[in-house]
Amino acid sequence: MDMTELARWIAEHATGTNDHDTLLERFCGALIGAGVPLWRVSVMTPAIDPTLRGVSLNWHAGAGLSFVANPHGAEQETDWRLSPVHALLERDETFGRWRLDAPGSEPDFPILRSLRAEGGTDYAVHIVGFAPGTALRGVAVSFCTRAQAGFAEAHFAAITAALPFLTLAVAKIGLANTLREVSATYLGRSTAERVLDGQILRGEGRAVPAAILLTDLRGFTALSDRADPIDMVTWLNEHFDALGDPVARHGGEILKFLGDGFLAIFPVSDADTLPCPVCGNALRAAAEALAANEALNARRRAAGLPDLAADCVVHFGTVVYGNVGTGRRLDFTIIGRAVNEASRIESQCAALGHPLLVSDSFAERCERRLQPVGTIELRGLSRPMRVWTLPEFGDGFGSGEPA
Repeated sequence: MDMTELARWIAEHATGTNDHDTLLERFCGALIGAGVPLWRVSVMTPAIDPTLRGVSLNWHAGAGLSFVANPHGAEQETDWRLSPVHALLERDETFGRWRLDAPGSEPDFPILRSLRAEGGTDYAVHIVGFAPGTALRGVAVSFCTRAQAGFAEAHFAAITAALPFLTLAVAKIGLANTLREVSATYLGRSTAERVLDGQILRGEGRAVPAAILLTDLRGFTALSDRADPIDMVTWLNEHFDALGDPVARHGGEILKFLGDGFLAIFPVSDADTLPCPVCGNALRAAAEALAANEALNARRRAAGLPDLAADCVVHFGTVVYGNVGTGRRLDFTIIGRAVNEASRIESQCAALGHPLLVSDSFAERCERRLQPVGTIELRGLSRPMRVWTLPEFGDGFGSGEPA
């Protein structure tokens, strides 16, 4: 495959797919076909991700591809600062080359010492910048060979000719992946898919039957008045992990965080199926969330830290799932009477002494045995509503000292 044919293939491949594996394999194969003695190629890009600082896609001759996700953290920051790419950026340079087998010399960087130990003889890295405006500042592509003579000028000429097409494709694929992941991080996975599918017009939405899960941390406001704000953020995230992980595990999605609580949805595709398996999942998520939060509180009390009790409500109803907001600032969320009812039920948890309340409309769809709590009056309802709980969340659950 000559460079013209490779460029055409890369353009077609990157336009039609986000498959980076095939892209790098074909790129390396074309260079080998052009006589470049490649042993290892690595494509490294930063990430806009709450858990990852960057990713690397590596190709090894005879061994194939490996994908490395580099998390945030002090150890990874140290590794980054001891890398050839970081050294080049510090010097505002875009190309570097190191002979790994020079007699009497020791490579400057840990990765180069490792490659030398594996038989690498010559290493080069190109840095290509992307358009400004995001943290995806560019891509670094490194090439290493085991050939005794290293890379020749003709080899670098072939790499230089092909590299712009690879990096353009990497930019496109990286931006597409980032768009999906950032949207999912801030909107939730299924909501992001709807938005990216084009459901973005204000007022556009559809009515869906759904189990609703609403949770709130009791005493958060009082604690925030006397605690350090940075500590409050740390504690809040710990509680959100405890309460939110079971929601995702059982198929729900957190639509929005409401200060010290959140609203989650479990869409029901077949509302006529009873008992409802989706409602069963939502109830399991609520029970596990409260148990996890209580376990967190026990650890916090043992460490001499304040705890935060949680209240949770599960409800069932038809909601409108779609876009509301201003012309250029929208929120993809659920609205409707059922959402308002769930909020009003939640406000009764403390008064009734139960951290979990189950609405009557949810209870009649659930096969799990429930314990009746009583009947409550809710503003806006023409008749009282019965509420229930699980037996394990009766009086005495989470009876630690209040925050």
